[in-house]
Order: sequence, then C-alpha cells, then structure tokens
Amino acid sequence: MGDVLAGFQTVWEFDTDSVLIRFERGIRTPKLLQALGERRIPFEALSGVELTPGKRGTVVLRAVPRPGADPLMDAADGQLKEAYDPYRLVLPAERETLADYYAEQLRGVLGPDAATPAETHLVTVPAPPLSFKAYDGKASFDGTAVSFRWFWTGASSEKWKAGDQRFRIDELTGVEWRSPESRGSAGTAPKDDPVNGGGLEGGSARGGTARNGTGKGSPKGGGHGHLRLLRRSAGNQPAGRADKDPAAVVFGMGYGLVHQSLPFAAAVLEAIRVSSPVPCTEGAPAPNRAAAPRRDPADIAERIRHLGELHTAGLLTDDEFSAKKAELLAEL
Repeated sequence: MGDVLAGFQTVWEFDTDSVLIRFERGIRTPKLLQALGERRIPFEALSGVELTPGKRGTVVLRAVPRPGADPLMDAADGQLKEAYDPYRLVLPAERETLADYYAEQLRGVLGPDAATPAETHLVTVPAPPLSFKAYDGKASFDGTAVSFRWFWTGASSEKWKAGDQRFRIDELTGVEWRSPESRGSAGTAPKDDPVNGGGLEGGSARGGTARNGTGKGSPKGGGHGHLRLLRRSAGNQPAGRADKDPAAVVFGMGYGLVHQSLPFAAAVLEAIRVSSPVPCTEGAPAPNRAAAPRRDPADIAERIRHLGELHTAGLLTDDEFSAKKAELLAEL
C-alpha cells in the first residue's frame, strides 16, 4: 500500500506485507505503548479488521490478531484496558470514510489461514535482557533463563526458605500473567474470580495458548496480580498461592506495572515457544543443568541474617535454618 494513516498517539504505516504501528511518546500515550515504541505486524498475523464508533466523536480501527500469532496478546489474555491495546487506531469521526477504506484494504490482504490459530509467533517482542521489580523480588530474563531474587522486605517466608530461583527456558511450559490493574477495570478481571476466592490463577499461556483460571488471596502491597512460571516438573498439580510460590512474583502498587511486566512475560513466552528441548532417550545421560552464577558474599551474609530473624521469630525450625544456611554458605 505504501500509505500512512495517523490517529491519536498512533500511526499506521502500510507496507506490501505488513503494517508498522508506531506509538508517539507523550503524556497522553499509555506507558505500555511507549515502552513498545513500534511493532511490525505481518498481514498473516491478522484474522480480521474492525471499525467501530469510539468515544467523544471518534471512530476506532482495530486489527484483530490471530490467536497464537502475538506473544504479547497471548500473555495478556484479554486483560488489557482498551487504551493499552496496541492494535487500536483512534481517529476523528470525520475520517470514518478514510478509515473504512483502509479497513477494506486490510481485509483484502488477509492470508488464507486468517480464520485459524497461528502455529508460530509471527510478531516480535522486546528482546532480552529484560528485568523488572515486583513487590517481593526482582525478575530477570537473559534469553536462556528466568531468575527471581527475593526482597527481604516483601518476600514470604516460604520464598526465603526456597532461596533465589533460576529457571531454564527448557524447564518451562508457559507463563501466567495477571494484570496488576485487572481488579476494578471493566472487562479485565480474570474469569470466575470471586472476591479473594479460587486458586490465584489469572490469565496464562502455555506454549502460546492462553487460558484463564480463578484467583485467591490479595497479593501484598495493596495491588493485585502476579507473574508465574509454569514448570514441566509441576505436571498437572494445582498452583498454590502466588505469594508463597517460588516460581512466581507478585505485584503491588508501583511494582510489576503493566508496561514492565507484560513485555517481560511475552519475551519469556516467545523463548519457550521457539525452544526445542531434546528428549532424553533411554540410557542417554540427562542434559547438564546450567551452572548458577557465584553469589556476592555480602548478599549471602544479608540472607543468612534474615534467615536468623525468621528462625528467632519461630518461622523456621532448627533443622530448616541449619540446612538453608549450609546451602547459602556452599554458594560462596
């Protein structure tokens, strides 16, 4: 097409096989869109195009992604507010005829598989290394493994007992991201989520296929939401509370914000999708686990001190304290 269609805070640039969506920087542009910057959406990643009336004298042109084509939307699993939707272009109502023209043009270039889920991710996501601060720890992703380092001010005693965590991508089957802004936002609350009831499972994606569950418990810090890694070793075991699960970090007010945690979840999901773990044949040795980096002695000392506080408070038994202390000292 070679045309450019400019709306409020967003510009669509049409190419022969894709549309480049650029998001303006500014106080009116949601931080998620600013963090994304721009996204190239291949026409084969789309299932349709919608044109609907908007608010305050506007119309909304929206490209509809195919399920499984965009890891960002798979991870979000329908929890995003309308303003955060990277596939929406808001235009003045007087440009409805022009918007309708481009909607028809886009419908004419949709691929033959538009009505079916995509077998592979077709839209790129932010590349690692990535990190963000949750309420109870810092999450980091280097492209091959996800690491959680607990904060002594927010992590539960269960997470302190388990210690900092590192998960190789080939050990994971998916991610479960629950928006910190889901509660109280129209159309974004996880399905079947009674007030503080259920199993604390928000939207999740396994290998690119999203699912919803129920929620339980209010995460610390006055906010809601979490990022949980779904492990192969867990099988079909029901997930516990995210604030007690060493494979999850919980969000709070100002921690795990959408524009930080969602691109992180999408990047991890993309890595899981493209990874191809080699199955162990009978009699063959299991693949070597990645060696964990050596720890800072000052950090070890601080964690032993905090374990001592938990022991003094009666949250750790003598055996648990001794065993965990020995594990930490072995990392020096």
